[in-house]
Order: sequence, then structure tokens, then C-alpha cells
Amino acid sequence: MDNHEDLEKGTILSLDFSKLNQIGSAGYPVLPVVVQDSDSGEVLIIAYANEEALRETLKRKEAVFFSTSRNELWHKGATSGDTLSLVEVRVNCEQNSLLYLVRPQGEGACHTKTDDGTARSSCYYRSIHSENDLRFI
Repeated sequence: MDNHEDLEKGTILSLDFSKLNQIGSAGYPVLPVVVQDSDSGEVLIIAYANEEALRETLKRKEAVFFSTSRNELWHKGATSGDTLSLVEVRVNCEQNSLLYLVRPQGEGACHTKTDDGTARSSCYYRSIHSENDLRFI
């Protein structure tokens, strides 16, 4: 994919199957975090948390992640105002992933917006139509 905007706003399928390898080879001690709206059940984001991000999440009662692209803590909504209030944190059976049940506060959960500037409620705003094509939902 030529640029980030094409990746986030385009309709050409370009999955990044190397993401977990990149995180592992960079040595980031993180767990994947599924973020789900506690009221609607909609999955909003998949992110990562290290120990500090989890501690901050529990302390603030708002979702905090570890940004693997920026190598820093990311308090969701710190700049946009679209925070995710924590309802509960769950851990899977093997204790190698987390589920944050949240209530979105603000306009949306995704950092991307529609062409008219509307915040998206979830990062899952496209479906796979065919082997190479995406459709907006």
C-alpha cells in the first residue's frame, strides 16, 4: 500500500500479516487487548498493553494502551477527547490476552474519520468483499 491514507480509507485489501512478527522482533513485552463496548457488544479496537498500560488503565478507569508504532503509552482520547471508560478487564484462559469492556465517551473509538469528518464508532468499518476488495459498512 502506497500510503497510510490509502490503507485506512481505501477499498483495496492489504492485510499486514507481519505485525505480530514486528512486535516480537522489536522485543515489546505486550499482550493483545480486545476492546468491546460493554453495552452494545461491538468490538471497537484491537490494541496492545504492557504492564504499565494495564496499571494505568486500572488506575484511571479509562483505556490506556502501549503504542507499538510510537513505542509509548497511549491514553485513548488524550488528544481527541474520545476516551473509553473502563467497565471491566477480563483475562483469557491462558493469560495471554485481555478484554477491556468499556463505555465510549465522545464521538467515536477509531482515530479515523469519515470523509465528512464524522468519528467512527469502531475501527471495524469495512468488510472483505472479495480477495482484494473492501466495502464500507
